[in-house]
Amino acid sequence: MQKRLKLILTLAIPLACASVFVRFGVWQLSRLTERRAFNTILAARTIAQPIAFQALTRDTSVGHYRRVTASGRFDYTHQIVYAGRSRDGSPGVYLITPLRMDGTDTVVLVNRGWVYSPDAATVVESRWQEADSASVAGYTETFVAADPRVNPVMPRRLRTLDQATIAQLVAAPIAPYIIIRNDTTVPSAMPAAGPPAVDSTPARLTLPPLDEGPHQSYAFQWFAFAAIAVAGGVMLTRHTLERRA
Repeated sequence: MQKRLKLILTLAIPLACASVFVRFGVWQLSRLTERRAFNTILAARTIAQPIAFQALTRDTSVGHYRRVTASGRFDYTHQIVYAGRSRDGSPGVYLITPLRMDGTDTVVLVNRGWVYSPDAATVVESRWQEADSASVAGYTETFVAADPRVNPVMPRRLRTLDQATIAQLVAAPIAPYIIIRNDTTVPSAMPAAGPPAVDSTPARLTLPPLDEGPHQSYAFQWFAFAAIAVAGGVMLTRHTLERRA
């Protein structure tokens, strides 16, 4: 009885592992399908003509990644430093500045781009100020669920973007979108030498890539692991039977 149980386990364990590997492979294929659907939506929205931000739907699932334009005045006093952002392997931050538009008390956050920061947290914000009045163009991003914890010493330096928390810091209602500004030429990722010049322009961000990611290759790897587990279990079972015979 004990030998029979051992024989069953010899085959059952590899088969169980194979089923788990197959499940991971199927999951990666589902991620690939989602990525392809995302790319289709992104491509369609990024080739559409820009619209005024005020005309954007409040349904963020429809307005996400739409090209928009907006005009107003930048409020540098309430600017958010989005810490822990890298670019081409260099540490830095994003500068997210409230744009106060005429005719509404709701402000829209504008991600003006990336600037170099040795500790990926602190930056001399005044050296990166652009003109107060601005007409910006870019694409829309949405807020995601985030940890709203705020550093009481430096409350405007954040590592997550929580809409309600930022509304309190800005002291005004916040639009449900962030404009990713990409309407000017980007500078180099890091200053060649010394600090950046006064009134420099942050490095603008670009649209997410339209590649399919590593999901297909990962799926093939998991299916290969499943095949190896099945083949190994069968071979081990046969070897055990032959020894007994």
